[in-house]
Amino acid sequence: MKKISSFSVDHLKLLPGLYVSRKDYLKQDVLTTFDIRLTAPNREPVLDTDGIHAIEHLGATFLRNNDEWSNKIIYFGPMGCRTGFYLILNGDFASNEILSLVRSVFAFIINYEGEIPGSRPGECGNYTDMSLTKAKKYAYCYYNNILMNIDESRLTY
Repeated sequence: MKKISSFSVDHLKLLPGLYVSRKDYLKQDVLTTFDIRLTAPNREPVLDTDGIHAIEHLGATFLRNNDEWSNKIIYFGPMGCRTGFYLILNGDFASNEILSLVRSVFAFIINYEGEIPGSRPGECGNYTDMSLTKAKKYAYCYYNNILMNIDESRLTY
């Protein structure tokens, strides 16, 4: 089998950032997949599932309710390796074009108070595995250490 493109990125050198992972073409539509990398793979600890799960619920809710972007959101969810998230948008975008959107998502999570959306037993398949505290911590670190000082080296593989 052919190696998929994301396995061709050198994960021993990859830094936290906001990258275009791939572009898929469906007739005249382009789907852009973004690699929202919160930690350095294989060098920093992976994110705990309860923090990731909370970010997934909060991020997806924010994105699907965003007036400007909601009609372009295809998917937002965690990477299996637990070092970040994938965001899939309908459209042909570059990382710098969505930087303000991603900053808004993580600022929303940092400032969020209350019950995590979709965190009740009837709404989620693993509702007990969520931590707003960890989600805020991860969001704060990514927002302040990466997103607010990001340069081209962390926007392009």
